[in-house]
Amino acid sequence: MDAQFWHNKWKNNEIAFHRSNPNSLLLDHLKTLSLKKGSVVFVPLCGKTLDIAWLLSNGYCVAGVELVESAIQQLFSELAMVPKISIEGEIKHYSAQNIDIYVSDIFAVSQELLGPVDAIYDRAALVALPDELRRRYTAHLIDITNKSPQLLIAYHYDQNIVQGPPFSISDEEVSLHYKNAYNLTLVASTNVEGGMKGKCEATENVWLLRNED
Repeated sequence: MDAQFWHNKWKNNEIAFHRSNPNSLLLDHLKTLSLKKGSVVFVPLCGKTLDIAWLLSNGYCVAGVELVESAIQQLFSELAMVPKISIEGEIKHYSAQNIDIYVSDIFAVSQELLGPVDAIYDRAALVALPDELRRRYTAHLIDITNKSPQLLIAYHYDQNIVQGPPFSISDEEVSLHYKNAYNLTLVASTNVEGGMKGKCEATENVWLLRNED
């Protein structure tokens, strides 16, 4: 799986991962982060998720990273915003009131480019990455956000029956990636209606990751 995989998904409109409503788990559990209005929420691998519109409408600022530029163009169109577009090194930056989205490979984004982040909302990033990239991604995310608290949503199912993405992330794997940086709390676990792609049972787990240093 490489960058072209995701470019092809968007080009062919094969975006079943894009939901037609804000994620109910975000609505139910964002409060666990105890954020003030105006806080910056970082959404890695954000696509054009409606979660961004919900965050903005509820008084938060949003920073995001997305590999596919057409997804960001669609995002701003659906937000009815005309973005300012600038180039920062090799990265294209789309910005408007309370929103900054970078068109980039996540690994090319630095802490200096991203700026201060109050929290991370990861619904579609960790589960989108194959095993060989997840350790690198989680370490990079910790670094560029300075261990900002995180609301992580991950699927768990039998990977032998269904191939990802979205990939299955076990409780043990969440601990492996994040236990040295955060205190981990499983705040909710729900059954996925219809299972994973209709082939096997699956749960969607909501994790709260807090740095208590």
